[in-house]
Amino acid sequence: MRADRLVSLVLLLRRHGRLSATALARELEVSTRTVLRDIEALSAAGVPVYAERGRHGGFALLPGFQTELTGLNHDEALALLVAGSRRGAQAFGLGSALASAMRKVVDALPESYRATAAGAARRLLIDPETDLLARRLVAEEVPDAVVAEVRRAVFAGHKLRIHYAAAGQTPKWRTVDPIGLVTVRDQGYLLATRSGEDRTYRLSRVLAAEELAEPAQRPDRVDLDRAWQERSTRFRAGDDQVTVLVRVHPARREDLVRTAVAVLAEEADAESWPRLEVTFQDPRHAEWALWQLAANAEALAPQWLRTSLRNRAAAVATCYGVSGEEPV
Repeated sequence: MRADRLVSLVLLLRRHGRLSATALARELEVSTRTVLRDIEALSAAGVPVYAERGRHGGFALLPGFQTELTGLNHDEALALLVAGSRRGAQAFGLGSALASAMRKVVDALPESYRATAAGAARRLLIDPETDLLARRLVAEEVPDAVVAEVRRAVFAGHKLRIHYAAAGQTPKWRTVDPIGLVTVRDQGYLLATRSGEDRTYRLSRVLAAEELAEPAQRPDRVDLDRAWQERSTRFRAGDDQVTVLVRVHPARREDLVRTAVAVLAEEADAESWPRLEVTFQDPRHAEWALWQLAANAEALAPQWLRTSLRNRAAAVATCYGVSGEEPV
């Protein structure tokens, strides 16, 4: 661990030229005292690092202390830097490791590529924290110790014990055979089997984890993309699915289709509004989807959905109704 930190310290000095102990401590997520000890260790090992005193002082390397990675061209370096800007690594507890790796990549680039690749990467933004409507996309927090234990079991091919809090249930210990890790919109998932049956666990609901010495029962090769698609399909085809007959304004048809699990039938009514028979994951999903479309859609069947939407609309109307005289 310390060796990696020493390398990162050298790379930071290479990239920035001169940094204070406070700035180095912030970048490396350690104390200033640790930074000073690391500086001493580097000097003792022959690394030409020196201190500059004064208001704008700090630590720096003697000019010319560098190595270059000449096997990368400009586009390859840019691809690595853009990939490093994605937040998926945070879901698997690899954020610090990714930042360290990106520093090494930038530092190892030939001088002719370093400035142009880094500058180009700053003009590409991947997965911002908010969308165009300023809705914040919040990544779920998973303790580093938990995700690290899960990650080790996945990579080593060992069985894993997890203390898992399923929705609406008391947390329980489970022993699973881990297959792989998936991140979707900054939410991490563990794909595994339990007693031979496919299981998908949300990492944010894993309260504790323990890698076991026993080998996991799993295939040597796995297509995670295909496994995720198959599990997603089974999830959407759950036992609580409902079928709804709805008429929708033509301009909002695609919005309806995107939220539905499947479209079973479609025809145009007398007013040229598409009339669709669609399925939703469960009653709550159906009510939510139709409510988003307001007066641009009408649920024709089943009756319970019409009643539910009418009651919700009445409650909103009551909330905004006028009591007494309107203010002038």
